[in-house]
Amino acid sequence: MARPLRFRHAPSRWTEGRVVGQIYRDLDRNLGATRRSPWFKQPARYSGERFEMDNGDIALFLWNDDEAYWLGNTETPEALWRTDKYSFEAIPDDVSRWATRELTAQLHEESPWLEPYPHLSWFFLPVFLSKDGRETTREFFDDHAAGFPDVTREEALEFYESFLRTRVLDDWREVMAGKLGTSEYLDLTRMTAAMGEFNAGHLLVDDGYDIEPEIEVSTGHAIDYRAESDDESVLVEVTRPTPTGQRRAGTPIAAVRDTAATKSDGQLEKHGGGVVLFVDCSSFPDDEWQSILAEQPDVHHRPAVVFRLRPSGRVEGYTKGNVPLDVPV
Repeated sequence: MARPLRFRHAPSRWTEGRVVGQIYRDLDRNLGATRRSPWFKQPARYSGERFEMDNGDIALFLWNDDEAYWLGNTETPEALWRTDKYSFEAIPDDVSRWATRELTAQLHEESPWLEPYPHLSWFFLPVFLSKDGRETTREFFDDHAAGFPDVTREEALEFYESFLRTRVLDDWREVMAGKLGTSEYLDLTRMTAAMGEFNAGHLLVDDGYDIEPEIEVSTGHAIDYRAESDDESVLVEVTRPTPTGQRRAGTPIAAVRDTAATKSDGQLEKHGGGVVLFVDCSSFPDDEWQSILAEQPDVHHRPAVVFRLRPSGRVEGYTKGNVPLDVPV
């Protein structure tokens, strides 16, 4: 599975002849390529190239006498194989802004339903236009409402747009967007689980906590969040059961227990305590969620928060054990 889009940096002298001979001809020979002018004006100190392949792949290339930057969802030309890779945030701002404009315009031309959601488009751009995941990641938001049952695409997109617009996860865009994966095969279980982390983040931020994702701990694992307020700092791990129609578990209660047990018997057991488990039941339709809420089953770990979030912002749920967080369930 390919990773989200990243830049390659080639710190050496580039000329028109070298671009044609080592980049364009390599692409054209392997895939069939057309060399075009960029859609937007490139940074002043660079010459800009846009390569469009016959199979729909694209690549952007900036070059001058000292260096070049490559970004593409296609095969990498051999001349760039040994170059270092960098995220959008790790390269010069004007280079990143130019590439973002180019790719966002293409994204909105191909998927105009994303245009009303600029921050969501920006946040997930590295996967929306990734080599293998550019169709499946968009399909997940378009046809599956990002994992919410019984809502419209627009309701789900507006919910995540409003959360991402707070910019609380901007510094971790690459790792958080990458959780969706970039596989050419649609994996609803993995993608929906990834959005569970965004749901938990929304719940914490809405309750006034500052959040930091991917907290490394001594066991070698990464805990999903650290939630902080003026007087507390709490580690939070998230899991998201799938509805019974998508798994072997015969009842919603079993689905919740089994999924939580996998997390608590593995990663959380090794950590040895001090982590709040968030069980995101936002995938369950109304009838299955009501049965969970009525029985309030244990989830093999305490403290725990079991909740269901709707795109309207409505939250329902219950807690087990002494939860050191002020959450609205």
